Amino acid sequence: MRNVSAIISEIEQAEKMLVCGHIMPDGDCISSVLSLYRGLTWLGKKVTPAVDWNIPSIYLNFPHTEKLVHYSVNMELPDLMIVVDSSSPDRIGRFQEFLKAGVRTIVIDHHKTNTDFGNINWVSPVYSSTAQMVFRLLQIMDVNYDRELALLNYIGIATDTGFFRYSNVDSSVFEDVACLVKYGADPGYVARVILENKKLEEFYLERDALDNLKVRCSGKFAYSFLEKWNFDKYGLSEDEFSGFVSQLRSISTVEVALFASESSRGEAHISLRSKSYFDVSEIAKTFGGGGHERAAGFTLTYEKGLQEALEEVIEYISERLEEK
Repeated sequence: MRNVSAIISEIEQAEKMLVCGHIMPDGDCISSVLSLYRGLTWLGKKVTPAVDWNIPSIYLNFPHTEKLVHYSVNMELPDLMIVVDSSSPDRIGRFQEFLKAGVRTIVIDHHKTNTDFGNINWVSPVYSSTAQMVFRLLQIMDVNYDRELALLNYIGIATDTGFFRYSNVDSSVFEDVACLVKYGADPGYVARVILENKKLEEFYLERDALDNLKVRCSGKFAYSFLEKWNFDKYGLSEDEFSGFVSQLRSISTVEVALFASESSRGEAHISLRSKSYFDVSEIAKTFGGGGHERAAGFTLTYEKGLQEALEEVIEYISERLEEK
């Protein structure tokens, strides 16, 4: 609570604020940024919502996503930067320049691998999502929730819990979500937009990913990958195909799932998931990333091909998994 009180004090003193999420934004990131933006704006603050990355098209159906800005060298420095859902400075893209410029920074995050890079850090893995932390903060600050703010805040909690299927769900999640639904959030609408809104080309891309599927460690480890040309073939970006790793985890024998998507020549984003006992955040940390015990990731860089670069990661995971 000391950190929360300190955050409120900083917000009250600041006039111009930037609320910043992470690159490759997911539902929790987008929700947390926009919920804080709407809530603090309601309190009369001048707030700029920012993510230094293109927003996945599926989230463009929700309000205020068009207000999210990228980094620009001509941007005026804010009095205060609030970084959400980001475990390390590299996760906020070029907004790292604000850190280097000495902008006072608050970090609000639920990843246990967070490096505490802010002046004030409220990092608490006990929460299901950063969006849930934002909800608690705005409640303490007596922000008036309308239907729009409730919807935006609900998105992050729903998506980061896998629509209430993951192990990070406890009674507090349902209590907070019940409040948001009471305030006007529509769970059915969010589920339709996110879960029932695929392009036909995504099914073709899924077919390619299934063609690359491999299983090791007596069925406990499943992995697949897509290269840049796969995405280009169907006119899709990797941001539009982010949930396949969870499908790999759903295989009955699988404990650990890995999916690699090549964003550009020599660079791929690696998503890791586990089912019940394997801590994939430790794997991600080894390769320069981070995350949660059951969901983590990192960026893999290489000079030759993606498949060859993946071999080291695959062998490393296989060895650790066989030790369990």
